Amino acid sequence: MTEPGISRHVTDTDWDVTRSVPATLDGRHDAPVMTRVVPHTDRQAPELRHDQSIACLVTNGLNAYFGDRHAVRDVSLGLDLKSVTAIIGPSGCGKSTLLRCLNRMHETVPGARTTGSVTLDGERLYGDGTSAIAVRRHIGMVFQRPTPFPTMSIRDNVAAGLRTRGAGMPSRSDIDAIVQDALRRAALWDEVKDRLGTGAIALSGGQQQRLCIARALATNPRVLLLDEPTASLDPASTQHIEELVYELRSTVTVGIVTHNMQQAARVSDRTAFMLDGELIEVAPTNTLFTSPRDTRTESYITGRFG
Repeated sequence: MTEPGISRHVTDTDWDVTRSVPATLDGRHDAPVMTRVVPHTDRQAPELRHDQSIACLVTNGLNAYFGDRHAVRDVSLGLDLKSVTAIIGPSGCGKSTLLRCLNRMHETVPGARTTGSVTLDGERLYGDGTSAIAVRRHIGMVFQRPTPFPTMSIRDNVAAGLRTRGAGMPSRSDIDAIVQDALRRAALWDEVKDRLGTGAIALSGGQQQRLCIARALATNPRVLLLDEPTASLDPASTQHIEELVYELRSTVTVGIVTHNMQQAARVSDRTAFMLDGELIEVAPTNTLFTSPRDTRTESYITGRFG
């Protein structure tokens, strides 16, 4: 089933999860369970309960192109359930492109395309019938520079993602509860609870980035992707974000692209090293930084290039 305005370009499954007001894809509100739609042949998509124990986000032979340029080359990588995976490598190695493929942001670039597969809990995200908007509700993304909506209040910024639910939009009281929960999870509630109706643009850079994280968390995603989230922040704000990332692993799977190897060492459980679009090595973070298998990994982490 395809959402209005979305081309039938990516998978045979769709998703809909809201913590406070669970719903099926067609807008019905049932018992408080997490639901997803399984592959189907008719117009009415059946429900399937989430299995919280299975592996989370996996790529298999993933390739990404910008026109003729081959930016990501045959990458097979898994983001483990409720853990933090850091992706490191020199500028231009394909880290951010890989991340954008995981929630179908890559295809928004004219001339961009992918091959291979991406699965979330075993369900393909690329294929006929999958809604890109639905995918992004469950695989949230935060970019290098904070991107609050300048004309919206703090509250409305956090609630913005809920509007993609259409007929399944929660009530105002439910939205208020979701906004408060997301701001708490983003470690921002105590700083903004008395000014939720004021413009988000007045927040500091670090607060704006945490607001963007709260906005991504409001849809209760299974996966949160962070593309160099502290690159434009001061040291104090960077520490806030790192502490937040470390804590989020208890509730959500996190993938983070970073140029800062010390940051990767501080916040991640596993680290993947990319070079020239290829995944060179992935290992537990301590193992990769102390005894890498590949000489190219060793050369990069010891500063011989990059």
